[in-house]
Amino acid sequence: MMYKNKEAIIVEGIYDKIRLQGFINGLILTTGGFSVFNNKKLQQSIRTLADKTGIVILTDSDSAGFKIRSFVKQLPQTGTVLNAYIPEIYGREKRKDKDSAQGLLGVEGMKDDIILAALTNSGAHIDGCDKSPSPGRLITKADLFSLGLFGRDNSSQLRKKTAKELGLPSQLSSNMYLDVINRLLTFEELKSLVEDSKKH
Repeated sequence: MMYKNKEAIIVEGIYDKIRLQGFINGLILTTGGFSVFNNKKLQQSIRTLADKTGIVILTDSDSAGFKIRSFVKQLPQTGTVLNAYIPEIYGREKRKDKDSAQGLLGVEGMKDDIILAALTNSGAHIDGCDKSPSPGRLITKADLFSLGLFGRDNSSQLRKKTAKELGLPSQLSSNMYLDVINRLLTFEELKSLVEDSKKH
């Protein structure tokens, strides 16, 4: 499924852009990594886009990504600047021979649902993702595992039970469940729901 975004999405590199173009239909601009620091034309484009469409900054969750984010978000003096954060997930993208400096997956390594949740949680306008995002950090697959909602003998039953409590279809896969939950609940709310479900 393709999702149309209102705001321009600012990512670090070409592989991030290619990743998003697989399911996002809208303007996606790359910073070229640290080259944005010296690229005056790109800096002006970012300012213009912030005024005309608004921008969403979606960088990796490593120190380099935060340096780029910090620089980009201070460029516009007016307009809309939103911040989309991906969770810190350790791993390596398939195209890479070795881990990144901090061993974290970047935007290109994230699943569609995590990226969509990050964008909607930022306040971005994504067609088909109308639900107001929940405050707080993204709920991850690791959280689902720790709560017994994924990777355990009775995970499927527990997911079905909690889905029913929320008025959701019972046959949600763990990935679909994660996507919906990130729009509906904070981690603490999900934890409380799971604890109540286990009692009854």
